[in-house]
Amino acid sequence: MMSWLNRLFARGEPALSEATGRDAASIAALHAVSFRRGWSDDEVESLLVDRRVICHRATAGGQLAGFIMSRLIEDEAEILSVAVAGARQGRGLARKMLDLHLRRLAGLGTGTVFLEVDEHNAPAIRLYRRAGFDEVARRPNYYPAASGPAAAALVLRRDL
Repeated sequence: MMSWLNRLFARGEPALSEATGRDAASIAALHAVSFRRGWSDDEVESLLVDRRVICHRATAGGQLAGFIMSRLIEDEAEILSVAVAGARQGRGLARKMLDLHLRRLAGLGTGTVFLEVDEHNAPAIRLYRRAGFDEVARRPNYYPAASGPAAAALVLRRDL
């Protein structure tokens, strides 16, 4: 009966909240399946306890559905990572997390937000452009490829 209820609620809209150190393992697990080089539990935990790091999570049915994490320095922030679980992709969850995260950063006095994205990650680039980010630089050969040439990192910026 409980598994049926969990599946029922997992279909609903994910809840957004700030992440804590207790989320380190689930964030590390999602990061590992989302990126070529995943972060360890310890790396995520050290970020989550850093007072300059802000992290929001999306949960559904007691499971992590996504997260977004930034580091603040003075009046600027860098988005370090955004990931959405495969089953939740394409439903606007990344946009909801990004909107909440940008509002929180603005509330903390952040004036400018930067991020880097693989030039071949079309869904992420589309998300960031729709959210008002503009390309300000390009880092060639930044992301290693399994085969073939490395991809450039696009450096994007948005003023809040």
